[in-house]
Amino acid sequence: MATGPTAGPPADVAARETAARLVAELPPSSAIWASGLRKSYGRRPAVEEVSLEVRRGEVVGLLGPNGAGKTTVIKMLLGLVRADGGEAMLLGRPTTDPAARARVGYLPELFRYQPWLSATEVMALHVRLAGVTVTPAEQRECLALVGLAERSRDRVGGFSKGMQQRLGLAVALVARPELVVLDEPTSALDPLGRADVRDIVLDLRSRGVAVLLNSHLIGEVERVCDRVVILDRGRVAASGTLEDLLGRREVRLHLVDASPAVHARLAATGTVEQTGDWYAVTLPVGTGGATDDDAVPHLVRDLVALGARVHAVEPGRVSLEERLLDILRAGATARSEADA
Repeated sequence: MATGPTAGPPADVAARETAARLVAELPPSSAIWASGLRKSYGRRPAVEEVSLEVRRGEVVGLLGPNGAGKTTVIKMLLGLVRADGGEAMLLGRPTTDPAARARVGYLPELFRYQPWLSATEVMALHVRLAGVTVTPAEQRECLALVGLAERSRDRVGGFSKGMQQRLGLAVALVARPELVVLDEPTSALDPLGRADVRDIVLDLRSRGVAVLLNSHLIGEVERVCDRVVILDRGRVAASGTLEDLLGRREVRLHLVDASPAVHARLAATGTVEQTGDWYAVTLPVGTGGATDDDAVPHLVRDLVALGARVHAVEPGRVSLEERLLDILRAGATARSEADA
């Protein structure tokens, strides 16, 4: 009876199969990962130690005043500007790898297409540049998605700024990207156009496409973004989910006959701002950024027991714009005190 090697694949083949299976079971890499990005122009630092992450199927907003470094960060991520320091990866590959950018759609803040081309020809050109196969029917669908179906054969030179912005968005989406970077995508659009962009971003997220959105329209960011990164003078001033950043809630109360005891009870709840007979009270934040659901009923009960007449109770929440301004003002104050 033969006693040769047992049947089955060699050990190295089995090891490779095991390794491949383990790799396949790993969660997908982040769409964007960056750590410690730095960039200076001459002696002027534009970006200092910026770290951020955009996970698959996530919409992250990039906010900050003019000159905060937002566009420079985007260009470093896309390899359009060489970073002075730090590391960054796109879809699991170093940003220096051209293959990393093959699956990225990008709408820059400033762009211009050849005015003698039609919208259809611009799309076809960028499909060729991307090196992917996208049928003419898919290209037409992309133009229809941004509202240019009826102008697809018109020359770009006759387009308004808003129409060119729509075309730029179509170009960013045509190659079926896994990551879309939008730098001020609604800058030249009317309210209907902004609503269209919002719907497109939400549709991308539903399909698992990651989006990095730089916009001055804070209301739009608040509507579509899962997380926000706020830059100020080239540094990350704050970041987190909207719940993290906007977790502070408040209630407005119209009170008459507010005694010192009533004022003391209000102050025990949180920060109080008084305007005449109106009191804005910051509600306490507990574990995970959640406010106590019983805080307002208990407060009103105690105020009535202390003799106050409660004429109105209005719930409120700090907006993203208010939070952004608070963060930027706090940074300006800190810098003034450091320079003093």
